Amino acid sequence: MADDSGMSRRDFLRSAGVAALAGAAWVGSRKGYAQNDTLKAGLIGCGGRGQSAVRQWLEASENVTVIALADLFEDRVKRCRDGLVGDKGIRIPDEMCFTGFDCYQRLIETDVDVVLSASTPYFRQFEFPAAIAAGKHVFMEKPIAVDPVGAKRIAAAATLADEKGLNVVVGTQRRHEANYLECKKRVDDGAIGDIVGARAYWVGGPLGGWERTDKPPTVGEQIRSWQHFYWLSGDHIVEQHVHNIDACLWFMGKTPVSALGMGFRGRKTFGDSYDFFAVDFDMGSGIGMQSLCRQVAGCDGDVSDWVIGTKGYANCWGAIFDASGAQVWGHDGRRRDPYVQEHADLANAIRGGEHVNDAHAVVKSCIAAIMGRTSAYTGKRVSYDQIANAGWQWGPKEDLTVDLTYDSGPVPVPGVTTY
Repeated sequence: MADDSGMSRRDFLRSAGVAALAGAAWVGSRKGYAQNDTLKAGLIGCGGRGQSAVRQWLEASENVTVIALADLFEDRVKRCRDGLVGDKGIRIPDEMCFTGFDCYQRLIETDVDVVLSASTPYFRQFEFPAAIAAGKHVFMEKPIAVDPVGAKRIAAAATLADEKGLNVVVGTQRRHEANYLECKKRVDDGAIGDIVGARAYWVGGPLGGWERTDKPPTVGEQIRSWQHFYWLSGDHIVEQHVHNIDACLWFMGKTPVSALGMGFRGRKTFGDSYDFFAVDFDMGSGIGMQSLCRQVAGCDGDVSDWVIGTKGYANCWGAIFDASGAQVWGHDGRRRDPYVQEHADLANAIRGGEHVNDAHAVVKSCIAAIMGRTSAYTGKRVSYDQIANAGWQWGPKEDLTVDLTYDSGPVPVPGVTTY
């Protein structure tokens, strides 16, 4: 397996753009699959989440397999490949294992039917358009964008996916989880009256995965610990808390008008991400959504999503309460693992079930999270339109190689940082 990680950022961006343009002109009906046809998947991103995603794909449905693997790093491809042999008896030949910055392109050029995108979030803006241009169905992990330009690329590719009849599932789980779906139906039917507010929380502990050194980290080292660098992850309000933001916006059927947020970095000593964010989203018509997320050890935690109505309130996970606080409905608890169910829904859609494309809704949730982060970083109120129409993008402007020492800049300071 050759390591092509020396590919320049210029060539990388050019190849992504050419692939997208080449596919944009082609619009046709989706390929039909019988129930007993084998769906062949290829995995981009062979880290921990990718290894889980490929196993969940294999568990989700009959007649599915994986035939190709891709990752920037050869050791991650090998680990995933060895795991598939040991756990599933699936052998991936050398010629179907790809490394380097262009690994996603070479995988997409194979005869895979489905692309499983579980790579570092920054790269999703290149991989997803290329997969859609090539006529592939896609499972894509969240977040699907970390900056405004990336969000625009994802939105355009999502529209092209509809035109081509391609199915897209995004790994937010909740939209495919039985208890959330049943609660959503009841809220839509008026169980809590008109929605007048929401609360989105992901308040937890810090993430591991970093061995600190005194040397400035290279691009390769940052990609291996991408959650700690905001140009790669979007910071944890985008990378992690988007789950809760997405659930609340889904239940409310709205996108925010503006956001006023705060946050800071007080205890983290590696990377450049914040410790916490607190954001007040203005949903219009006097309706607000409170958003809280934190990654700090030794503190109380809360991971939940709530909507408040004129007649009561609901924990979107599966419980409804009246105005007095008495529970009036609760899900019975029977459910399939949502990480598996989302893949099952994708396979069913490909085989002729109801067309699915989560990307349209989740890109709006990512824009909302980017709004909240931008407001906290700058100390300024930020509108949805500002982010949706902005032209700034993160990432190195010089050639992107694993040994490049890249400093994204000082940690953002509210009242000082601007975009």
